[in-house]
Amino acid sequence: MQKISRYLFFIVLFSFFASQSSFAKENKIDLDLKEFIFGHLEDSYEWHITNIGDKRISIPLPVILHSKQTGWHLFLSSQFRKNNGTYKGFSIAPKGSNYEGKIIEYDASGIEIRPLDLSFTKTACSVFINGILLIVIILSVAHWYKSSNHVEAPKGFVGFMEMFITALVNDIIKPTIGDNYRKFTPFLLTLFFFILLNNIMGLIPIFPGGANVTGNISITFVLAFCSFIAINVFGSRAYWKGIIWPDVPIWMKAPPFPILPIIEFFGIFIKPFALMIRLFANIFAGHTIILVLSSLIFITATLGFAINAGMAIVSILFSVFMLFLELLVAFIQAYIFTMLSSMFIGFAQEKK
Repeated sequence: MQKISRYLFFIVLFSFFASQSSFAKENKIDLDLKEFIFGHLEDSYEWHITNIGDKRISIPLPVILHSKQTGWHLFLSSQFRKNNGTYKGFSIAPKGSNYEGKIIEYDASGIEIRPLDLSFTKTACSVFINGILLIVIILSVAHWYKSSNHVEAPKGFVGFMEMFITALVNDIIKPTIGDNYRKFTPFLLTLFFFILLNNIMGLIPIFPGGANVTGNISITFVLAFCSFIAINVFGSRAYWKGIIWPDVPIWMKAPPFPILPIIEFFGIFIKPFALMIRLFANIFAGHTIILVLSSLIFITATLGFAINAGMAIVSILFSVFMLFLELLVAFIQAYIFTMLSSMFIGFAQEKK
């Protein structure tokens, strides 16, 4: 506890003096809170690391575009900064645009149009990095089992992974799906560890962490769509019979107004939609709260030494608390997404 107290003390001092040196020179608050928060949460064409004075340190990412007017283009996003925001007729849409933050071009009449954009953005880059990391983790665990004599129980990281896998299979997948659980176990375990790893990496403030992957609704949409396929494509005849022709009085399922089949049909899409929104909203909200608490130091930098010192301590303490809470949320959201997907898959399977 003494060591933790020392670390927190030095963090508070560092943050406080950094805020004083950066903002106290101004007589007004010049921090755009909205831009600060959404600049970290939104996707981008470069990976911002830090600022040193007026110099922006970032990793440029590949931009891949296809224009109906000029064809295919491949270049680094740093070309926009080197050429005053415009390169080969393309530019980043300004604030207030319908395509704000996206790459656009202008047609002959001066109207903004979107080219086919296959760029390697920050979120896409993070998905690849975390995906490779997950593959390395799983293969290293599999290698231990392949090379061991299975006499001793696994220890360390391998034992930690076995605890997770055993708990998921025995407590969630097997009870909810039933006899056919082996068919869906690889998918559900991949789902859990992918979400968990991306949640944790999003809480690490330095590269290659810090990307808001599972707080991006496009990513949660793809994850929910995968569950949608697993639920409905592999659903049993009894499952589809319960949707198209449920076991209810004839007037509730026959034309001209089949009430229950209509409700069941919408239920097919509501389940994955709920999965998508639940994960996106929880992770996005958690990151937003941490950023808001962190920004209190800089917002109060021009309000005097006493106020700023007090708010710096409050901000750091609450930020540390939220980070620990978000670690718990990272696990809970991965667990819930996997559990609900497993339950929905189980409802669609034939019970023996």
